Amino acid sequence: MRPQRSGNAPSGLVKRGLFLTDRSLPVRGCRLSSFINGDFDSTQWENIEPYTNDLLNRKLTCSGCLETLIKDTSTLAEHISEAGALLYIGMTCDTESEEKRNSFLDFSSNVRPKLSEFSDSLNRRIVEHPAMGDLPDRYDLMLRGMRMDIEIFRKENIPLKVRQTELVTEAQGITGGMTVEFDGEERTFPQMSVYLEANERSVRQAAWTAMSSRRMQDHERMSEIFDELVSLRHQMALNAGFESFTHYMFKAMHRFDYSIEDCLEFHNSVESVCMPLLSEINRERTEAMGLAELSPWDVNEKSGGGPDIHGREPLRPFETVDEMVEKLSEMFYEISLDLGSKFDKLVEMDTLDLDTRKGKAPGGYQYYLEKSRIPFIFMNAAGLQGDLETMIHEAGHAFHSLYCGHLELIDERNYPIEFAEVASMSMELLTQPWWNKFYDKEEADRARRTHLEGVVFLLPWIATIDSFQHWIYENPGHTREERAKVWLSIRDRFGSEMDWTGHSDFKEVSWQQQGHLYGVPFYYIEYGIAQLGSLQLWKTQLGNPQKALDDYANAMKLGNTRTLPDLFSAAELKLGFDEDHFFSLMSSVESSLADLPT
Repeated sequence: MRPQRSGNAPSGLVKRGLFLTDRSLPVRGCRLSSFINGDFDSTQWENIEPYTNDLLNRKLTCSGCLETLIKDTSTLAEHISEAGALLYIGMTCDTESEEKRNSFLDFSSNVRPKLSEFSDSLNRRIVEHPAMGDLPDRYDLMLRGMRMDIEIFRKENIPLKVRQTELVTEAQGITGGMTVEFDGEERTFPQMSVYLEANERSVRQAAWTAMSSRRMQDHERMSEIFDELVSLRHQMALNAGFESFTHYMFKAMHRFDYSIEDCLEFHNSVESVCMPLLSEINRERTEAMGLAELSPWDVNEKSGGGPDIHGREPLRPFETVDEMVEKLSEMFYEISLDLGSKFDKLVEMDTLDLDTRKGKAPGGYQYYLEKSRIPFIFMNAAGLQGDLETMIHEAGHAFHSLYCGHLELIDERNYPIEFAEVASMSMELLTQPWWNKFYDKEEADRARRTHLEGVVFLLPWIATIDSFQHWIYENPGHTREERAKVWLSIRDRFGSEMDWTGHSDFKEVSWQQQGHLYGVPFYYIEYGIAQLGSLQLWKTQLGNPQKALDDYANAMKLGNTRTLPDLFSAAELKLGFDEDHFFSLMSSVESSLADLPT
């Protein structure tokens, strides 16, 4: 999933333990199993239940029996995960289809709650079995996750999660259905992105105003949905014995290797290291464009994107999706035969939905179909440089899936999100030298500069969203007025200085644009952690391109068989949040920007 330009990209979805919870990530080659022979409709509980009864009731006399149980559970999880994935994909590809939405909600309401109870019972059976201590070391990480899931599971939270899914689905439907009349046509928001890069300031202002006005039409309902989500989530935390949803989610998301305090250190490091550089970029932009002050339509505060400061035509790396795919194939083959062949597999499997259209959910994601072992990529391409980066980003997720496809168990393949994003964000940086496939030299340099400046803007935006989430859930009884005040203060800390005259009402609720806040609470700091990892791989590439590719592949092949720090170490990366670490990386970014023409 892509943070900069992906709107409310659903998260790529993740699995915790052996069964699908609210999210899922990327693998390959089907394994034959005697436990499940052939396909069955795993969207219906009555078809699943015989298998769950078998797993809960079969006789277990030794560690070997326990291993077989775990493997059979993994097989069942693959079937159910893929069923849920296809329903989710169908809904996001066509948010206007009531049938697809209802099918997904039926699965969420009738299958996932029963799975949640089953998963807890099975986890307890495995963890409490006398032979558990005789299991091989390969199960250690899995068992650690099971113990955590047992600790936080509460039956009374199941209906709350069902309601949460209903609300999130409604929010996605609202944002997915947003269009505006502009330049004589009805246009989706991704299509409107083209106008936000126009050299004519009046065009940018008109486009931005049309989009913000459209969002304001639904801001009240979006606030109501968020209010209820906050209340539900706080109650989940209380039910599980936590003082706040923040502490609950750090457990639920299996954040074993970093803490709330580490996130706060990340925020402070961003403020001290990144903000001066961001301010300098904005100062140069303001001067070059001959403006007294920037307005929201002059620069994208999430990505740093906007019109060319010298009035050159916007970067357009491709005209059609087919052209983009063809050139990407050529590019990846030039980088390595390995990446080229992997990308062509994505094309051959025909699981790419890349064009933007009315009724399609915003954003981009990669979702791995576990049983079929096929990566699915979803995005909304409109011919922009940001679209190219998004596709490369999601391809990185798919490569990760393919790299660890040799691993047997679904849990072994479902790597930590923080490292999943290293796979995708690294690919954006590692492909930079080959962007001349899409541009001449001058334009390729512009694209590289745009992307590196985007890194500078992204880290403060991540800090903005993460800081906001921490406050929201530490203060669940807040009013909307308090929420707006805190949001504005956080924006002052991490955002670009802009003139919002006439648009202060939108500014107060502009957090509603970040779909992660609705669909995947506390999922965002991962992008920041991963960006720091990807910058380190990029630094390796600057000195030794082949080593960077080798480090990437070696780490990705490990899947979820190592802890997060060990995965970073496998690629010779440091997992850190301190100011010195930030400074060493951002200095390299600043140096590279200085070497690129403006």
